[in-house]
Amino acid sequence: MAGAAKVQDLSGRLPLAPPLSTAIDEWVAWLRNEKRASAHTLDAYGHDLCDFLEFLVAHVGGPIGLETLAGLQLRDFRAWLAARSGRGLARSSTARALSTVRGFFRRLERTGLVHNGAVSVLRTPKVPKSVPKALSETEAFTAISTAADMDAEPWIQRRDAAILLLLYGAGLRIGEALGLDRRDVPPGPALRVTGKGNKERVVPLLPVVTEAIADYLAVCPRVLAPEGPLFVGKRGKRLQAGQVQASLRRVRRALGLPETATPHALRHSFATHLLAGGGDLRTIQELLGHASLSTTQRYTAVDMTRLSEVYRAAHPRAKGTA
Repeated sequence: MAGAAKVQDLSGRLPLAPPLSTAIDEWVAWLRNEKRASAHTLDAYGHDLCDFLEFLVAHVGGPIGLETLAGLQLRDFRAWLAARSGRGLARSSTARALSTVRGFFRRLERTGLVHNGAVSVLRTPKVPKSVPKALSETEAFTAISTAADMDAEPWIQRRDAAILLLLYGAGLRIGEALGLDRRDVPPGPALRVTGKGNKERVVPLLPVVTEAIADYLAVCPRVLAPEGPLFVGKRGKRLQAGQVQASLRRVRRALGLPETATPHALRHSFATHLLAGGGDLRTIQELLGHASLSTTQRYTAVDMTRLSEVYRAAHPRAKGTA
């Protein structure tokens, strides 16, 4: 929770009035305890609010408090957005940051501390809709097998293979896979996963995935406590996403794969290949842990060949006309 800690420590290095510092602490506590925000979400929100407040101190040229926030005009918020653009930050990042700031102001208004109508009418930067690029089946299989051979130590080879198979074979997010504890390894062919917003779901595991996890556990040189991490690094601490991403970067270079071949692309490939194989969107939505079906529809690429096959097989006027 580096971002959350960073924003809570602002009062130590920025001229924030005590009531504003208290409001920030209460906002973070509310996100953590009542909204059940994940550590990753808290980190992102913390960095976003910190960026806004640091800009604001420089913008107004002095200390800021709740009355400063209440008096901000539309031009002040636009100046912050322009400053982010001038730093070359992506529109998607700025759109998220603006959403965070709006959420903070909504919380201040609900608690009776600040009212500011300008932030609610501020236009969100347009973000081009992008569809994640899936790997082909051959690329996915080759990437996983190659990653399993990239390290000299056999236990790390098996660890990496197990992680990547959880992404491609079960559709887990990288954070979900690395967040697993040793006690989470199921005795049967299903795994209980805690996803975004601390929502739990049960995903079935293919034999190849359970075998990969068992192979890793059989050779892991560390004693893994039940309440400790399942996947560890060389020092025995919980493996970080950056280490898996670095491993896949080496695979990309070795195989000549595009930059889009990331851990997230394996999760997307899981969904895309299921759909191409006849899986329905509702089932895939449950497997991925998406709250909305529209997210799954945007997330999953459907090729026209598959759509044409479904159409010809299902539409009554299409039958017998070939």
